[in-house]
Formats: sequence, C-alpha cells, structure tokens
Amino acid sequence: MAVSPTSLRQREQLTGRRILVVEDEYFLADDIGKTFRALGAEIAGPVGHLEDALKILHDGSVLDAAVLDVNIRNEMIFPIARELKARNIPFVFTTGYDKITLGLEFQDVPLLEKPIDLPAMARKLAALIADPRA
Repeated sequence: MAVSPTSLRQREQLTGRRILVVEDEYFLADDIGKTFRALGAEIAGPVGHLEDALKILHDGSVLDAAVLDVNIRNEMIFPIARELKARNIPFVFTTGYDKITLGLEFQDVPLLEKPIDLPAMARKLAALIADPRA
C-alpha cells in the first residue's frame, strides 16, 4: 500500500511534537493518543480532569499543540484554552456542542464535532502546527 503525500506531510509536521490531550471519554482519548503516536507525536496525557491538564501546563515541559474536549466532567475547558492561547500554542476543540457554546473568545479555534474524524483531526492539528493561522 502506498503512503499518501498528505500522511507523509502530517508525519513530518507531527514527529517529535508534544500534544496535550484533554478528553474524559476513555476510549476516545485512547484513540486520539494512538492516532497521534502513529504519526510520530508524543502525547501529554491523555487526561480527563482539568486539574491534571493544569499540572501538565505548569510542569515546565514543552507543548506544541493540544486537543481539548470542551466539557470535562461538567467543567468547561476554557481556563486551559486561555492559557494555551496566551502561550500561542495551537489547539482544537472537540465537542458534542455547537460553536455557539464557545462564545466570541474562541470563535477562531477549530471545533471538531463528535464523533471525531481522527484523520481529519490529525490533518487540522498538523496544519495548525505548521501555520497557526490555518
């Protein structure tokens, strides 16, 4: 089977990158982690609690991007999102909610609706790492 130029480009953009995954659905978090690891990325987490995500944000390690579920155990992910924005770390939201839930503050952040198309997520995050304005 031939490897597509798109997947090679994604692998190049994601290899060695550290991606924070905040998702409270265990199987989805595992699938997201496997998808990015298969493309050469290192996963921070996955974590299913805001406190754990904050620990990773403040542990002094480098983060290159993030995947954030909007609602983590009935808490909104916005404090994490604000900190990532302040650090210019690209991220995507995942959710079962619509874009209106994000409010104006995060209208520029890509929103991927559940069920997640994992290859599309990987393409989007790779594009954001390559060009945060993507």
